Amino acid sequence: MQKIPATILTGFLGAGKTTTIRHLLQNAGGRRIALVINEFGDLGVDGEIVRGCGIEACADEDVIELANGCICCTVADDFLPTIQALLARAAPPEHIVIETSGLALPKPLVKAFAWPEVRTRVTVDGVVALVDAPAVAAGRFAGDPAAVQAQRAADANLDHESPLEELFEEQVACADLVVLNKVDLLAPGTLADVETAARRDMRPGVKLLHASHGAVDPAVLLGLTAAAEDDLAARPSHHEDHDDHDHDDFASFAVELGAVASPQELIARLQPVVAAHDIYRIKGFAEVAGKPMRLVVQGVGPRIETYYDRDWHPSERRGSRLVVIGGRGMDETGIRATLHTGEREPA
Repeated sequence: MQKIPATILTGFLGAGKTTTIRHLLQNAGGRRIALVINEFGDLGVDGEIVRGCGIEACADEDVIELANGCICCTVADDFLPTIQALLARAAPPEHIVIETSGLALPKPLVKAFAWPEVRTRVTVDGVVALVDAPAVAAGRFAGDPAAVQAQRAADANLDHESPLEELFEEQVACADLVVLNKVDLLAPGTLADVETAARRDMRPGVKLLHASHGAVDPAVLLGLTAAAEDDLAARPSHHEDHDDHDHDDFASFAVELGAVASPQELIARLQPVVAAHDIYRIKGFAEVAGKPMRLVVQGVGPRIETYYDRDWHPSERRGSRLVVIGGRGMDETGIRATLHTGEREPA
């Protein structure tokens, strides 16, 4: 029996994974694709965005959300039963796409495909790492990890390496394809530096592509034939001795707001909060007063984007619900209070 190919789509928070999946579905050419979407946070934003895309190839039963924690840490409890259920269908999918949480390590997930329960039926066609090119250009990751490590070794009281840098290295080093996304937002002359930063952690022979708005040819995205589960030893990791990792460096919470006056008013309320607090990501949905459509909110650092995706359903509760993801110890009480009152943070 021919194995069903699976693609693992990894990438840091806000790299554009959900946008890439929407483009994939719009250009699937009738192929039956099942989506397994994992999120860090209490509000299932990404799965709901995909379901609301209006694409015929995107049936509700083909979008499976895993919201019980980071997928790489809940392989046995959540991920493997999900894959087994897909395989047990009368008409199994022709391809499985797994969108990991932005905080996930990809290698433990690849290891799961070597388990006897799925090995004979599914193969990892490839691990695709999406990189937020403008974020890298802005110095969101260490430019020279070796120099950082040398500084740490010289002074035991210094800790220059952040969890974000480690996650970036893990995701890129495990990839069979690296996609620099949002290159249309780069300042002139910065692309070469971003490529250099990405290639520093890429394995030999791995291809690097440029993309805008997650537009990657499905023939490339779903045609890597890497059989990654047979190539684990060539994928370096900071966590070789255990299959999970600690998310105590990150925190998230959901906040509910009423209707907002306009997208611009909401952005103006969010930006100073992001600037004043250790916030990595804001995403969710908002109700705009007088508008029949739901507003999608996507924020990475100071860059906040909005768009209307669909009409509110008559049966659903309207309102504005956002997930805030940031560093451990961020001031949840202060952030909530400021967002509810609309007051700007002090300079």
